[in-house]
Amino acid sequence: MRSSAPPLAERGISLSLSQVHRLVTGTPERLSLPVLAALCDIFECTPADLIATKAENAAVRKVATGDAVVDLSAVRPKRARIRPEG
Repeated sequence: MRSSAPPLAERGISLSLSQVHRLVTGTPERLSLPVLAALCDIFECTPADLIATKAENAAVRKVATGDAVVDLSAVRPKRARIRPEG
């Protein structure tokens, strides 16, 4: 298997060709900080230039009012009872 692109390898980043392909052709779900730093160095840019952020599927947050009452028994776990076998 061949190693990653020379500019990445020069910066100590070793990616397989399939990893480089997925990084270039798709939208990665995760990216390590060393790879991000190397890409920023190669392209002489900042992470903000490479990463587009957009909130999707964000649920509407409920805002508590001053008179809200919280039922703690609904959120606290119940103690387990261990019964002898018999």
